[in-house]
Amino acid sequence: MSNKDYMLNMSNKDKDVEKNPDAGGWIENNPAIKQFGVVIAIAFYAACSSTMLVINKLAVHFLPAPAIVLFFQLATSAIAVLAFDGFGWIKSEKLVWEKVKPYAAVSIAFLGAIFTNMKTLQYANVETFIVFRSSTPIVIALLDYFFLGRELPTMRSWASLLLIVSGAIAYVLTDSDFTVRAYSWVCLWFVVFAFDQVYIKYVCDTVAMSSWGRVYYTNLLSLVPVTMLGLGFGEHHLMMDFTWTGPSVYALTASCACGVGMSYSAFWLRSIVSATSFTVVGIMCKIMTVIVNLLIWDKHASPAGLLALSVCLGAGTFYQQAPLRESKQVTK
Repeated sequence: MSNKDYMLNMSNKDKDVEKNPDAGGWIENNPAIKQFGVVIAIAFYAACSSTMLVINKLAVHFLPAPAIVLFFQLATSAIAVLAFDGFGWIKSEKLVWEKVKPYAAVSIAFLGAIFTNMKTLQYANVETFIVFRSSTPIVIALLDYFFLGRELPTMRSWASLLLIVSGAIAYVLTDSDFTVRAYSWVCLWFVVFAFDQVYIKYVCDTVAMSSWGRVYYTNLLSLVPVTMLGLGFGEHHLMMDFTWTGPSVYALTASCACGVGMSYSAFWLRSIVSATSFTVVGIMCKIMTVIVNLLIWDKHASPAGLLALSVCLGAGTFYQQAPLRESKQVTK
């Protein structure tokens, strides 16, 4: 699809939303939720995102097999959607080949970002991941411009994004827990994450579907590749000698439950804000993660590193979402 076709699609998005079960159902029938939809979506996503990182860290700590942890999370989310739909609590689309094709690529991008995320958490502290996460918006902003029809950020927003990158560099220089293997996984995650943010936003804008439908398609279609990843990394051998304990079961259960909320809130928020704004919101959510992490783990960055991290997080508050280009031509 060309940028012109994409912009025309975006101009008709309100009409598509009318057919969307999310917009036409419980949101449309609740004026208060409809009016403050963006705020509620951000708050919901923030609550899930700020806890998911720490819960995943706990899960891979007690069960050092990221692919297996991820398999349980994906299966739980897919089964939850089927159960909720069966009870009549939500309305989710059934599998249709025309929608399976684009969501097959979504599942690969989604799975790649999550798996490299979890591998990073397995070998590095949470601050390491957060600060690299904080440096992604500058790349996403350029991809938003080239592929999703957005304007380039304003000078204020560029300053915000550059300050985030400066804080990331300062953190790397002062990190007392530098691990080459961990940073290799972070760099791999960075590339996968950039594609994930832009492509999934593109699919959300061009394939009409409810957020629950997106959760179902993405999680279900990701089960096969995550199984292959687990086998490829030999995690099935680890499980043969693994002894289940109370903490490992509790951590895995909590990560699966949080994963359902995380999947839904992420797709809901993606559908109503730009890819860059979604990325920046995710960074701001990590402030609570840092606080929780300081209370749990003894594997932290140095004071100078934490200061650099604070600069990254603070700079994100000055970012302003760039508008779509060619709005005048599209509305004629």
